Amino acid sequence: MERFLQSCQARVQSKPSTVDFHVLLGNEACDLDSAVSAITLAYYLAKTSSCKKLEYVPVLNIPRRDFPLRTESTFFLKEQGISVYHLTFRDEIDMESLYESGRLVLTLVDHNVLSSADSFMEDVVTEVIDHHTLERRTAPSCRVTSEPVGSCATLVAEKIIRGAPDLVDLQLASLLRGTIILDCVNMAPAAGKVTPKDSEYVALLETMFPDLPPRTAVFDSLQKAKFDVSGLTTEQMLTKDMKALVSRDLCLAISAIYIHLEEFLRRPDVESDLSAYCEKHRYNVLIAMIITFSNENQPVRQIAVYSPRQELRTLICKVLEEATNPPLDLSPVPSDPCKHLATYHQGNTVASRKKVLPILKDFLRQRDLGESLSQSMQPLRENEKSNGQAYSGGQPANEGLEDHEFGVQFGDQLDNLDSCAGDEPRGTRLLYGFKKATDDSAEEENSFPPTPMNSLVEGCPLDRGLPKLTAEDILERFSRIKVVDPEDTSSSGKK
Repeated sequence: MERFLQSCQARVQSKPSTVDFHVLLGNEACDLDSAVSAITLAYYLAKTSSCKKLEYVPVLNIPRRDFPLRTESTFFLKEQGISVYHLTFRDEIDMESLYESGRLVLTLVDHNVLSSADSFMEDVVTEVIDHHTLERRTAPSCRVTSEPVGSCATLVAEKIIRGAPDLVDLQLASLLRGTIILDCVNMAPAAGKVTPKDSEYVALLETMFPDLPPRTAVFDSLQKAKFDVSGLTTEQMLTKDMKALVSRDLCLAISAIYIHLEEFLRRPDVESDLSAYCEKHRYNVLIAMIITFSNENQPVRQIAVYSPRQELRTLICKVLEEATNPPLDLSPVPSDPCKHLATYHQGNTVASRKKVLPILKDFLRQRDLGESLSQSMQPLRENEKSNGQAYSGGQPANEGLEDHEFGVQFGDQLDNLDSCAGDEPRGTRLLYGFKKATDDSAEEENSFPPTPMNSLVEGCPLDRGLPKLTAEDILERFSRIKVVDPEDTSSSGKK
């Protein structure tokens, strides 16, 4: 395996003109499942292919600099004898030039559609192996294997064992089995992840190699590595599992942190690191949602709110303190030595980041909607002051209306929680929303990987049969309001 990866890297660097490249591309989350699936499938294809002019290359779909954030991947690959220095990352292969020269073939693993930035390469995708909801259109030129199993590595294991069982050695079996065990939460049915096929291939690999370590030992070591941030800088720690919320004039970063608040605050130059991080990424406010576990394995939650602007810090703190759905039960604790930081103990340990995000999203919606309505009403108010009256369908334009009455409540569905290793660890800035995102993955898991949904299309069961009125509709109608000046009307009539 190591020699194969070294050979791939050398070929990518030299780019011989006589060779075409078949890239096994993992997803942009680059979690352990994605990385191992790409590596093992590329190895299998290289060993079983008769084409000497085709180089099979597993590509980890992130820049090399981001790989240390995938702590369970760095740990497990090293444990299995695979050096990070022999891996090929997305920023180390020029797939665009290979595509333009007609020398690129793609197989997608652990995802089934290319990102928008890579969509130009769609016509060279010849195979897909994935366990997420299928989003791509069928095409004769692309062979698709798609099943909602717990781990993509299960489908790769099936392909390899059926195609070349003699190729499976202890290293290959360990890579595939360990990945499946982690994804399927130690094969526990209660977690809702494991399927019969996952169990079948883990058992088959164990039959082939009886000396494999116990499942629980493998799972515990990978879980520990996933939450081990001791070797990360403060910036890496904040980036590892972060989501961003963006409104008209605010950008909030919400990071999951996996060390105790006191330990976090003891990091050297922590406040200057927070300041630099916010300035670099243009965040107005940074919220650190801290989760650790007691000796009794009970969750301990803390929250830290950072902003150099006191009014913003106070505003966000008030939103969190006064939250009722759910209540967070916050108790202030000292934040020494950080003067721009407000810190709390969170009494409601059930309120994970998944529960807190809608609170912040709703606050930003209401705030933006209030500003928009205020701006729309301003010309009317000014005209009322000068002319004494404004008309809108025969009624004063602002009669009986309060800004907060137009707060539209959307049934948001956040697909995935804070899966440390995985989904969008660098955060995705969307207006009040997220791409598939990463809360407390150890305690909150989906039954199978979902397809991200557009929360804005979710309707309310109470409004059946009634015309739908959204915030955008309201703003549009206000924009069409015309202020009637009696003098202008009379003068235009004379003309």
